[in-house]
Amino acid sequence: MKRYLILFLLSFQGLLAQVQFEARVSKTTLGLNERLRIDFVMNIDGDNFAQPSFDGFRIIAGPSQQVSQSWINGKTSFEKSYSYFLLPNQKGNLVIKQAMIEYNGQIYKTQPIRINVTAATEQPRDPNDSQVSADDNLYLVADISNTNPYINQPITVVYKLYFNNIGIRGFEELSKPKYNDFWNQNIDIKQLVPEEGMFKGEQYRYVVLRKTVLYPQKSGKLTIEPLSLNIGVQLPTNRRDIFGRVILVEDTKRVSAGTKTINVKPLPEAGKPLDFTGAVGRFDFKAIPSKTTLKNGESLDLVLSVVGTGNLKLFTLPKPEVPNALEMYDAVHDEKVNTPLSGMTGKISDSYTIIPQYKGDYVIKPMHFSYFDLGTGTYKTISSNEIKINVLDGPTQTAEASATTSVGKNRIDGVEQFKYIDLKTKLATKDEPVFFGSDKFYGLLFLPFLLLPIIVLFKKKKEAIDSDVFGNRIKMNNRLAKKYLSEAKKQINNKEPFYVALEKAMHNFLKAKLHIETSEMSKDNIQELLLSRKAKPEVVNDFIALTENCEIARYAPSSSATIQHDFDKAVAIISELEKQI
Repeated sequence: MKRYLILFLLSFQGLLAQVQFEARVSKTTLGLNERLRIDFVMNIDGDNFAQPSFDGFRIIAGPSQQVSQSWINGKTSFEKSYSYFLLPNQKGNLVIKQAMIEYNGQIYKTQPIRINVTAATEQPRDPNDSQVSADDNLYLVADISNTNPYINQPITVVYKLYFNNIGIRGFEELSKPKYNDFWNQNIDIKQLVPEEGMFKGEQYRYVVLRKTVLYPQKSGKLTIEPLSLNIGVQLPTNRRDIFGRVILVEDTKRVSAGTKTINVKPLPEAGKPLDFTGAVGRFDFKAIPSKTTLKNGESLDLVLSVVGTGNLKLFTLPKPEVPNALEMYDAVHDEKVNTPLSGMTGKISDSYTIIPQYKGDYVIKPMHFSYFDLGTGTYKTISSNEIKINVLDGPTQTAEASATTSVGKNRIDGVEQFKYIDLKTKLATKDEPVFFGSDKFYGLLFLPFLLLPIIVLFKKKKEAIDSDVFGNRIKMNNRLAKKYLSEAKKQINNKEPFYVALEKAMHNFLKAKLHIETSEMSKDNIQELLLSRKAKPEVVNDFIALTENCEIARYAPSSSATIQHDFDKAVAIISELEKQI
């Protein structure tokens, strides 16, 4: 018995020794712009494959799984593999760590592999492959209107994507620009419109992706962190299909606008007024009372307003000083400010309600508003006129009351103020019928018992309707999606009419579901409305990306397979949104 047990253990160990699980790479030294293929190969059907982290690499394809099995001369061979294509992110000696599988309760691991990544190398071109490189035909540029402004002087940043001889499939933001120490306002771009212009001495097409107005809030060197995008591109090749059309290959390209430095100048100290609160631009200041002659018990509104162009939201207006006999309430602030690409323009105002307490003539002293004029580079001060208030009647301010108000308490003569209140009250009984025991009492008492059968019947009917709706919901979603996309499907063989119809269908779907108008269809507004309706973020991002791509795709090279892919994607997105919102 012992002998058989020993033979069994030796055979089992032999089976374990035959398990092979290894990592194979296409090369161990490659350039920063070259791709690496790695295969994780096993000769058994292992379970729970766990890939390594691939630190220092980016996965551009995979994993793809292959299984092969053969019988040769009575011997069976089995091979299973997981394949990846990687692109290095940095130069140096990188390590691909261990992958793992499980087989018969045992864990098997591959050996780590060292990869030497060198500088980018020039690669020979296949004459049938693409002759156009995305590196030389795709640029993301941040145009800055002024790199040496004053504090609170507006500057603009316009992000443009230049492309030439290639098609754009779409893009996603890898990192948003950061405007530390700037007040910033994004300007909505409702639709991406391709334009033509000169870039690097050549004619390029470009799309304006983002516009931002900035107001620096401190002096010195301020940094604008870059906008980075991952662009899906279509590159033409020398191959053609059976209809003579150029075959396109798809790829991705990462671009960045680069970090920008703004040298902000401080406002000059020479000539700075004591009441300066940071206003920079060109303004007009006024203080206008609603009336200057009042009767007892009336009030007036004193409106202080600044109109012009500049940092209207970033400074405070002066506060009027009124005599103690005038009671002034806190200001009501109002802003009517637009922010175009040139900077803030419009009007801000503070409205004070003033109520006189005594008869007499009173004076509100002139107010002063100071600002820094960018046109002349000097400080300017605007003064309002003196305002005279004439109160025709009412109690007369006594010496005692005057002394009281001078302390800061706007008290009034109690006898004069309340002399019109009647101190004698006459009460009369009111005869009303008794509610308890009346017909209304018994009617309200038995009403819930009468309504109970009606509620039960209504609930059963509603449950029957809900179950029927739930059972047909998926079919209804697909029919609705095809209804909106029927016109796009008719134009699927015509590129430009197809993308026009596709974009219109997506917008009509939103207008029907969210009850909004075309003027409200900005990217941020659509995203906010869909997320508030519990739509999934990934579906919302796919919807916005597809609608933004429609305009670009109308002018970019595309294949019939690409158009069919966009149509199928639109059907899936609309169907998903119909379920979620």
